[in-house]
Amino acid sequence: MNKWSLLLMVGLMVSCRVPEKKVSLLLYNGEDLFVGNFSRHIVSMGEPMADFQTFDARNSQVLQNETIENQINSGSDLMLINPVDRLGAYSVIKKLRAENIPVIFFNREPLLKDLQLWDQTWYVGARAEQSGQIQAQLVMELFGNDPHHLNRFDRNGDGRIQTIILKGEQGHQDAEIRTSEVVRTFRLKGFDLDLLVTEVANWDRDEAYDKMGDLITNYGEQLELVLSNNDAMAIGAITRMRQMGFFKDNNENGRVDREDESWIPVLGIDGLDQAVQLISEGYLLGTVLNDSASMALAITELAEAILYNKSFDDLSFPLEDGKYIWIDYQVFTLKK
Repeated sequence: MNKWSLLLMVGLMVSCRVPEKKVSLLLYNGEDLFVGNFSRHIVSMGEPMADFQTFDARNSQVLQNETIENQINSGSDLMLINPVDRLGAYSVIKKLRAENIPVIFFNREPLLKDLQLWDQTWYVGARAEQSGQIQAQLVMELFGNDPHHLNRFDRNGDGRIQTIILKGEQGHQDAEIRTSEVVRTFRLKGFDLDLLVTEVANWDRDEAYDKMGDLITNYGEQLELVLSNNDAMAIGAITRMRQMGFFKDNNENGRVDREDESWIPVLGIDGLDQAVQLISEGYLLGTVLNDSASMALAITELAEAILYNKSFDDLSFPLEDGKYIWIDYQVFTLKK
């Protein structure tokens, strides 16, 4: 075979090769511990089948919109979007529809009417109400599962549970649903909950740490429970609580646990590694695992099916109503 024949063969091989697909991964805020971990799962699972580029909007919808425009111009084949503002999905979908670029939203659910604007839009996530229900169930178990006869964790013996809720972003769909659903579940099961205060800490560990100081000063003597909309805020709260006298080894058994007088139940949501560590050390009662690894698998499988025209019937997770893949929350507590 002469060199011209060899070059022709190589040229034919290259021309027959499937072009590498480009996927744009847009995050609302890369400094969010859960979102950062989630995005790493997506990239590690997705890189074998496409070129992934990650962009951080730093909690700015304006910046995210600019990035979307730039990625349209650079020839993105698919966008994976964790929107800063779920209501901003309407204009994003219209723009991507005009350019025929499919989009998978995740972590912040757009309105159904917006997803229905186009048949090339999907959402992968978890049902926020489920996380609130699981938090309530864990607390009810701790307090004895009988709303009329609470156990020793009712520190003042009044038959009610005095509670602080650390809320994520005001107006954020998951924050609103997690907060309302945990309260609704207690009341549905007949438990009396005294909500001392609902404090917005914007999903942020440092903000929760700062705000917990005043909360302990104002409500510390009454406090029987801290419910946090996510693990990051729970971690910040526990750090401040430890500094202010909670979580001491009062019975001197060599560890911090629920038998100590200064132990207060704190619950988070997400299943961050730091939260799991605090559970093992006895500080955090438990968390509700927001299964980012399974969601990342669902996203990357769906992305591959979209990019390479594969059947949705072969996905590991069912596609509901042609739009949604739901991943269940899971309980994570210290094994007894």
